[in-house]
Order: sequence, then C-alpha cells, then structure tokens
Amino acid sequence: MVPENQTQFTDFILLLFSEKPNQEGLLFGLFLTMYLFTMVGNLLIMMVVGSDSHLHTPMYFLLANLSFVDTCVVTTTVPKMLASFRTLNKTIPYADCVTQMFFFILFGGLDNFLLASMAYDRFVAICHPLHYAVMMSSWFCSLLVILSWSLSFLNSFILSVMVTCLSFCTNHQIQHFFCDLPEIMKLSCSDTLINYILMYFLAGLLAVVPLMGILYSYIQICSSIIKIPSAQGKYKAFSTCGSHLCVVFLFYFTVLGVYLTSSFTNTSWKSTVVSAIYAVVTPMLNPFIYTLRNKDIKTALWRLMRRKSSSQ
Repeated sequence: MVPENQTQFTDFILLLFSEKPNQEGLLFGLFLTMYLFTMVGNLLIMMVVGSDSHLHTPMYFLLANLSFVDTCVVTTTVPKMLASFRTLNKTIPYADCVTQMFFFILFGGLDNFLLASMAYDRFVAICHPLHYAVMMSSWFCSLLVILSWSLSFLNSFILSVMVTCLSFCTNHQIQHFFCDLPEIMKLSCSDTLINYILMYFLAGLLAVVPLMGILYSYIQICSSIIKIPSAQGKYKAFSTCGSHLCVVFLFYFTVLGVYLTSSFTNTSWKSTVVSAIYAVVTPMLNPFIYTLRNKDIKTALWRLMRRKSSSQ
C-alpha cells in the first residue's frame, strides 16, 4: 500500500455502457428521464412532509430524510454520466473521481441506516404502541439520523483515504458509469489485500448489522400482528409496513445483485446494468412506492394541491 509517484496520473476514463456503442442519445434520454422523475418524486415527498403538520411524526421524518438521501445518490452519479453522453468526453479527474466515490459510499450507507431506523420505528409502533411517544421522541429520531450520518461519513472517509494511498499504473479505464470503489481498486498496481479485507469488513459490519436489525424488527412485528384478533386490525397493522417492506426488498435485492454480478461474472455490461438499477432505478421507485401505497401521503398531497390551487 505504499504510494508511488503519481505526478503523471491525472484522469480516469469512465467506459460507461461501452458494450452499447452509438446509443449515447438513447441512453442520455433514458437516464435524464429517470433522473428527473427521481428528483421530482423525492422533492415532492420532502415538500409534503415538511408542509403538512399531520405528517410531523417520526415515521415521516425518517421518510423525508430517506428521500433527501435518494436525491443525493442520483445527483452524485447521473449528472456526470449525462454530460459524458452529450460531450463524448469520458474522462474524470482523479480528485473528482475520489470525491464522487466518497459521496456515493456516504449516501449508500445512509440509505442502509435509515431503512433500519424506519424498521425500528414500525417495530415500536406495532409492538409497543403505548410507549411509542416516549421511545420515538423527536430527540431520539434526531439522534438516529445524526448517528447514521456519522457512521456513514466515517466509513466513507476511511475507504476514500484508503484509495488515495494506492498507486495506479497504465490502465485508467473504469468499467463502470461512475467511480465505484471495487472497480477503482482493480486498476491499482499496489498490493490491495489489506484494502480488500478492510473494505469487506466495513461492508459486512455496516450492512449486515442494520439488515439483522430490520429482520429482527419484522419478526417481532409479524409475531405481534398474528396475535391481533380481528382481520381488519391485522390488515391495518401490516399496511403501515407495506411500503417500507417493498423499499427494503428492492434495496437489498439490487445490492445483492450488484455483489453477485461483480463476483460471479466477467461481463462488465451486466454488472454495470445491475449497478444502474441499484444507483438510479431504486431511488426513482421509492417515492412511487410510498405515494401509491401510503394513504397519509396521498391525502397530504391532495391538501397541498388544493392549497396551491386556492391561492392562485
């Protein structure tokens, strides 16, 4: 891990979707549309939650934070990709690449922690409803968000510093549409054994622990729902978790897809497509899942639209 002289090294080259040449215009339109849908959908959720006093609860406070993080995830990667499609300039300066990688790891970790926090919120609401106001107080929700930011920042900072200690030789072509950590490490001519150990250790610690928390929460939730005597009560309790379960499944399913395609296939095209689903499609679908399946969000959205129309 001893860095060599890198004075001759200034840029990486993002190969984007290199197995689909001459389709830059189509890909530009596709990703621009998804980016706009993602921004509008998530900004709309943040605006609705912030403007409607009925949604000033821990559940929707965490949802607004998740929407903010989703807008940051796509903004970290998509604008650079769109610019590359339009200008056909696929180079990205070394400093910009490390910065992009830092923020992608940061916001990806935040997604993970916020989903775990939202699962805990549902666990308390269903399993301990009488203590909900105390256990999910405003200061505790703020503490959860601050802790999520702190752990994600520390993880991203450590991994980014680790990359700056690597040296890179003649191959600067990244088989991806953004500066993904594993792809960057593949290009290094340094000994990366310790780097891989650290990367997988942190990934396991900061991904598996929240996932275990989510699984434990839903095991307890299912156990409590089964004990509810009426079918209507069971449906009402489960409906409060439906949107979150869909988002959790989508998030971890695509993360697992990224891991499996990068580990068990040599086809860069498949790995890049699956990563695009995780990094672009999932943040776009989250607001649709919450607005279509959540009665409170839809009601608050109608109230906001009526206030806007009556004020004109």
